[in-house]
Amino acid sequence: MSESDGKVTSKDTREVIMEATFRALSKHGYKDLRMRDIGEEMELTRQVIHYHFDGKYDLMSSFLEYIIEQYEGSVEVEADADPRTELDARIDQCLFGPEFDEFTHWDRMRVYHELFAHAQNDDQHRATLNEHYDQIRGSIVEVVEEGIEEGVFRDVDANLVGQLITDVIHVGRERRISLGHDDAPEEARRAIDEYVLDTLYVDD
Repeated sequence: MSESDGKVTSKDTREVIMEATFRALSKHGYKDLRMRDIGEEMELTRQVIHYHFDGKYDLMSSFLEYIIEQYEGSVEVEADADPRTELDARIDQCLFGPEFDEFTHWDRMRVYHELFAHAQNDDQHRATLNEHYDQIRGSIVEVVEEGIEEGVFRDVDANLVGQLITDVIHVGRERRISLGHDDAPEEARRAIDEYVLDTLYVDD
């Protein structure tokens, strides 16, 4: 709440609704989720949700964007970091995620991948997820291209390398979430190291 007037700002309200949506989705899943379930997970009245969103679909579209916002641009490396360091940081962030005060990386990825699974029947959500995929892949491609220019990486097809790494990351997360393979992210990381990065680096 604002210290000056005791009112919740629009930004605060959105944050409250989004985090309540996390809790409701974790309990009920996407298919069975109702607006009232979200309302029960927050102290604000349920009417606040209807004031800001035109139904469940509008809310879920905003929620998907909220999840993506938490990951885009959250990789932190030194300004003068070499391409190897930056590439490692980006891969680790996608696989193991940043830290959150509430709901872990895997809590958030579980919800993300549930929405991902439903995107095959939803053009708007598919477009949002495609944009996010392109953002992840593009950030990896950019680092690989930089490494090639600096002579740190071999002269490879940066687009294919970026796509391969992004797909391995996604499958590793999905195996952990959907199949219960807890070691999948670590195994994906080792596979990327041994079969992609080790062949990418120019011999010292």
